[in-house]
Amino acid sequence: MTLQQQIEELFARSAVEYGEEYFAAFEEFKKALNAGEVRAAEPDPQSTTGWKVNAWVKRGILLGFRIGRAVEMPPADFQFRDKQTYPLKQIPPGQNVRVVPGGSSIRDGCYIGKNVTCMPPMYVNAGAYVDDGTMVDSHALVGSCAQIGKRCHLSAAAQIGGVLEPVGALPVIIEDDVLVGGNCGVYEGTVVGRETVLAAGTVLTGSTPVYDLVCETVYRREGDVPLMIPPGAVVVPGARAVTRGRGKEWNLSLYTPVIIKYRDEKTDQAVRLEDLLR
Repeated sequence: MTLQQQIEELFARSAVEYGEEYFAAFEEFKKALNAGEVRAAEPDPQSTTGWKVNAWVKRGILLGFRIGRAVEMPPADFQFRDKQTYPLKQIPPGQNVRVVPGGSSIRDGCYIGKNVTCMPPMYVNAGAYVDDGTMVDSHALVGSCAQIGKRCHLSAAAQIGGVLEPVGALPVIIEDDVLVGGNCGVYEGTVVGRETVLAAGTVLTGSTPVYDLVCETVYRREGDVPLMIPPGAVVVPGARAVTRGRGKEWNLSLYTPVIIKYRDEKTDQAVRLEDLLR
């Protein structure tokens, strides 16, 4: 029986007590998550979004919460209580990952690539995938199952939303070489294309349209197709006027992200400054 078949079979059971087969299968599953061998979502050129969801992986993560119980976690001088199936992640020295002291936590059951830098305080949740050379800056959150590409920078207070249920839902995808500015939020399965720059304070959700001034089009979530930001876009916070009713009378406007340009040499020079912080 494959690991996927084991997880699917155990998840489908309605047991109230959990034998050793549960924990043995879950530990094997978590080992695969930590190694990046299984992912909640993975690239798929045949898909409309370029990604496919591995629902069984989400079921495996949920299984860990189901079978886990709250216990005292080591070390003794840093007390916390959590599911015993999700202790703090052990990072091999060969990965050359920097986790600077000061309140950062990386939950076991996520993938952290080589040469990743984690500035305190930050948090990476179970099921997340953070690829090589990425920086997770202070107060940044990488939610459960979020997929972060190579050489990204999640700036201070950036929030990358997580999703476990429904298990078929696409998590947030941040592709390679993306700069997520300070206080940005990316939620609800949004796909941010490679080399995109999100200016500070930009918020992307499934219910907020994005106006592209360059291509003169509007991007939004359409049914099962998530909001997708084109590669190389430079997105800034903007506003659009309310055109009817009291909102118009009161001169109100609503928040909306706006694509004002696509990356050029000047943008690239500004982004390269981020490398000095790594």
